[in-house]
Amino acid sequence: MKVSVDRSLCYGSAECAYRAPAVFAFEDGYGVVRPGAAQAADGPQVREAVEKCPSQAIVLTEREEREE
Repeated sequence: MKVSVDRSLCYGSAECAYRAPAVFAFEDGYGVVRPGAAQAADGPQVREAVEKCPSQAIVLTEREEREE
């Protein structure tokens, strides 16, 4: 899974950074995914952050498989 934050929906509650600080940070009044942490969405803390986000701004998507 891949995690991202839709800034157009986020209103800065910081719930994501509180619940999964290794994956999310709070910058410029918005929740953001820490650099390099977008692929770390499989953990229970991230799933809890998605469920508890009051603005429903956190998006989980399936990882795209690379063709070689």
